[in-house]
Amino acid sequence: MNRTWAEYKVGFGDPSGHYWLGNDRLSQLTANYRYKLRFDLQQRDTGNWYYAEYSTFRVLSEARNYTLLVGGFSGNASYDALGYWHNGQQFSTIDRDNDWWSSRNCAALSGGGFWWQGCGECSVNGARSTDHFYWLDLPGGPWNLQLSRMWLQCKQ
Repeated sequence: MNRTWAEYKVGFGDPSGHYWLGNDRLSQLTANYRYKLRFDLQQRDTGNWYYAEYSTFRVLSEARNYTLLVGGFSGNASYDALGYWHNGQQFSTIDRDNDWWSSRNCAALSGGGFWWQGCGECSVNGARSTDHFYWLDLPGGPWNLQLSRMWLQCKQ
């Protein structure tokens, strides 16, 4: 289900399920680069888990449309799908299109808000019922995600 800018701003859902912390909170928490970001990705067919971790993670303020700053990829997901295409991008939702495509809204197309460039290399907020829930070059095929989790981790 697609959500509005206002919903992504304040957050929604249940922490044990479909959940978004809120872009305002992400911006406040990451202002001093005290957190790193980790994605856990599960494939539908095999049930195998993969991860992508970023040692640098920051979300700028709403005045900057929650621009994503991310770097320092590591993990077994085999490809930096977030940093390569989404770093430096503004957040887009169904009602606030900030992606680079002038002819389409990537959030509306995928079914979820995200830091889109040109509909990107990963779509971890996309609708699972579509082909818009993926991580490019994931071993076994990118279009086959069953579950994704984003974790903020305090730096040591």
